Amino acid sequence: MEQGRCDSPGGGARSGVWRLWVGAGLGYSADQSMTKGSRLVFWKLKFWMGLALVGALGAGCATIRVTDPPRTATEQFLMSEAIGKAVARLSVTGLRDRSVFVDSAYLYFEWPSQEQLFMLGELRARLLASGVRLVGDRKGAEIVLEVRSGGVGIDRLDYLLGIPAIYMPGAISGVAPIATPELAIIKNTRQFGFASIAVVAMWSDTGEWLVSSGPFVGRTFRSDWWFFGYGPRTLGNIPTTESPQ
Repeated sequence: MEQGRCDSPGGGARSGVWRLWVGAGLGYSADQSMTKGSRLVFWKLKFWMGLALVGALGAGCATIRVTDPPRTATEQFLMSEAIGKAVARLSVTGLRDRSVFVDSAYLYFEWPSQEQLFMLGELRARLLASGVRLVGDRKGAEIVLEVRSGGVGIDRLDYLLGIPAIYMPGAISGVAPIATPELAIIKNTRQFGFASIAVVAMWSDTGEWLVSSGPFVGRTFRSDWWFFGYGPRTLGNIPTTESPQ
């Protein structure tokens, strides 16, 4: 009895290529029964599989240690640039050629923040550039300049057209909650930096009012857009939104 066969067209060719692939992977050598074309395919497979093996073994041999500071550059520049804009609006021409002591007693309580120290530095730089002679002692000054600030901070607004991420508590006690992925058609995150400053000058010997300026408010912003998951498209007036030169 003749046993029936059911071979698909090209089945012999495919099985031959499969045998070459398996043979190359298992380390078999080309025998004399192979045709010239088959031996060429065999050695090509051996070459590329060996190259892939070398690449796999050689990858991941080096690591780079990456650390993140507590505060982002965007956060710091939103406030520092706003401070600079506010200080630049102060009028200090009436203090030119006078010895001035900068009194920060009304700017902070006990310990200054990084932004308050930067504000004092920007103010002192502005005074020096305007021809004011700064002194470090209240007794040696003709004029005392008190500085105050209504606030320095950041506001954030988020907009999402789509399905936000949903956090579900773990079914088992002690297991971290599960979060579904966010599906955003349009997403926008906006951050606004604000800084306020005002100064008042008085004669050091009498305490009589001389001149005042402010309050002035400096403003900065950053806006990030995502469209169908692509982004961000960033706009703003701080260094972290500018293209590298």
